[in-house]
Amino acid sequence: MVCLGNICRSPLAEGILKSKVDPAKVQVDSAGTGGWHVGELPDSRSIEVAQKYGIDITDQRGRKFSAYDFEQYDYIYVMDNSNYQDVIKLANSSSEIAKVKLILDEVFPDENVDVPDPYYGGTLGFENVFKLLDDACEKIAHKL
Repeated sequence: MVCLGNICRSPLAEGILKSKVDPAKVQVDSAGTGGWHVGELPDSRSIEVAQKYGIDITDQRGRKFSAYDFEQYDYIYVMDNSNYQDVIKLANSSSEIAKVKLILDEVFPDENVDVPDPYYGGTLGFENVFKLLDDACEKIAHKL
């Protein structure tokens, strides 16, 4: 799960998907395309909305996406088109690029819909993002 800073959207996506899959069979992680928040907890508003739905994301710490992630993961879900461009720039092959998908393509196939960045919005933005990601992660969990 990849977003810009790895403190709002991707930590939520990581926590939501982890809550829907068997951790012995599926490894889920998140990262940001930027390194501003490496080592930090997710945004307090992400933590709060996750807790509202019974998901604890306080064990997560921000990290930056790297080319090594292509070796580690079969699927790389990005939150928006800008993240997509940043991630594929690090790919070394067409098979690595093929791993990268917009997460909301799971809900809105081929529409290239971005998960809105709730950082500068209020609490309602985080609630909306949670619901979008929950829908997408439900579909991903069924595929896995």
